[in-house]
Amino acid sequence: MDQITDEERRRIAQMVAEGAPPWKLHQEIRRSRHAIRRAVVALYRPAGRAPGRSPLRLSLAEREEISRGLAAGESLRAIARGLGRAPSTVCREVAANGGPGRYRACAADRRAVRLLRRPKPAKLAVCPRLREVVEGKLELRWSPQQIAAWLKVSYPADPEMRVSHETIYLSLFVQARGALRKELFRCLRTGRARRRPRGLTVMNGQGKIRGMVNISERPAEAADRAVPGHWEGDTMFGTGRSTIATLVERRSRFVMLVALPRGHGAEAVADALSQAVTTLPAQLRRSLTWDQGKEMAGHARFSIATGVPVYFCDPHSPWQRGSNENTNGLLRQYYPRRTDFKAITQSDLDDVAAELNDRPRQTLGWKTPCQALDEALR
Repeated sequence: MDQITDEERRRIAQMVAEGAPPWKLHQEIRRSRHAIRRAVVALYRPAGRAPGRSPLRLSLAEREEISRGLAAGESLRAIARGLGRAPSTVCREVAANGGPGRYRACAADRRAVRLLRRPKPAKLAVCPRLREVVEGKLELRWSPQQIAAWLKVSYPADPEMRVSHETIYLSLFVQARGALRKELFRCLRTGRARRRPRGLTVMNGQGKIRGMVNISERPAEAADRAVPGHWEGDTMFGTGRSTIATLVERRSRFVMLVALPRGHGAEAVADALSQAVTTLPAQLRRSLTWDQGKEMAGHARFSIATGVPVYFCDPHSPWQRGSNENTNGLLRQYYPRRTDFKAITQSDLDDVAAELNDRPRQTLGWKTPCQALDEALR
């Protein structure tokens, strides 16, 4: 038996430090020369490099301060203030390591180091039972969010049967993880085989719109929805590049739909929007916020005709026109993506807008947009 015990290993280290020759080691330890040689080589092997830590992560010293603060009865917010960290960071750290009564700095730091190690085995790859259930639900066209929520409800006492929606997406888009079958990406609503990052720049040769005024220069009254008359706009596409324009008033969520029979060229869009906006009273013509689509390249033409300045969102920032994005989602109930807008008249659009404007909205305290707009104009 050549397995060297911990006690023998310590003795070898002591004798090597004292300068004992190899024959002396063999004589005292009574192991094979190969086993002793391996133990000696291990003594001179450099220690493994500690995993690098981002300065955004908590250090051992900070965890010690958290532990001391908890022992002294300080609140999590007070501890966070002393560390210069966000209260949510300290709250998550304590909750993940046993709570205030069981938190220990060294144990928490060892856990953090363990979680740093890469690569990690994918949960769906090491748990066949979970993988089979997830694949079955994907084949039924369930979204990853629906699957993750359903697993939590259906297996409340079985932590092995839990997986986040992000893990499912990674297993579909990163095939090196080897967890889910590649063809299952077709079951996603987007049907894409890979993820498009939020900051992805698409080089489409369109260039930038001349004379753009950024949304940061929009009046503060538009940002806080204090005054009616500030609008958000966008174009909605159907088949054959057919389009309509959608306008949403920020305070009341009042909707206007504009037909674009001449297409979505810059002049056609500017003229159609001008004709629609000039029908509004003056107090409802304060500003218009649009994305950086080229269909609004004629914004100067529109502003001259209506007196309404146009502000443009930052690239890839649809949340800056959140009311309009939400309304476009509601409109897809009436006009699915394969709708031919060339067959839709302005009268049809007015009827749909009237339905939306008479629908109570939670964000308005269950008032309808028509009611909210009437109150704002009094």
